[in-house]
Amino acid sequence: MKSQLWFETFFQGLAVEFWARAMTPEMTGAEADFLEKTLELTPGARVLDVPCGHGRHSLELARRGYRVTGLDISEDALRLAQAQPSTVDWIQGDMRKLNRNAEFDAAFCFGNSFGYLDHAAAPAFVRAVAAALKPGGRLAIETGMAAESILPNLQPRGWYQLGDILMLSERRYVPEDSRLDIDYTFIRANRVETRPSASYVFTVAELRRMLSGAGFSGLTMFSSAAGEPYKLGSPRLILVGEKG
Repeated sequence: MKSQLWFETFFQGLAVEFWARAMTPEMTGAEADFLEKTLELTPGARVLDVPCGHGRHSLELARRGYRVTGLDISEDALRLAQAQPSTVDWIQGDMRKLNRNAEFDAAFCFGNSFGYLDHAAAPAFVRAVAAALKPGGRLAIETGMAAESILPNLQPRGWYQLGDILMLSERRYVPEDSRLDIDYTFIRANRVETRPSASYVFTVAELRRMLSGAGFSGLTMFSSAAGEPYKLGSPRLILVGEKG
């Protein structure tokens, strides 16, 4: 029997509800503004959102007139996305098996999903996205798992509450694998769901070499959708490049 990776079953039930609540319309609007600017989107551009989660970016960009394809592995997340009328082409699929050829003007991988890929799968994913882009197409990758972001500020546990859902995250860094293991526990009344996760940590230099090796140039680093430059300790890295 084929063993499952954690993200193949993680995003269901309370986990999907929690993250859908965590991302406000204001955050989504600001990130869509950032993507429009840094990906240099032109009217009617074809855009790939991979993975798309519950589709907040895809839906907002489609409302702005772009032709968006959103791909995600989670049935629950896509069900939430499809509940809203839109022109988005929703696809249930695995980001590790992206197989498109020069179809898109731009692509982005937001929501920290890039860290789900190990040190073999991550470069393969970047190459697959490069193949999916037309010449001159632009890519934006967001991650909170750059070593210069996560390691200086790592806390072993944290509690978070959104509405009637309480979440506990318990974190352990595995240095021999450059991997952060997090156990998430979601609680609503008497309902408790605990799921493990694992995210791989790359240095900023590794990420830049990965994109350069896949043919991306003009790499620019940001720490937020406001366009602030990335620096040591910034909680997130957004790396943008253009396919040569």
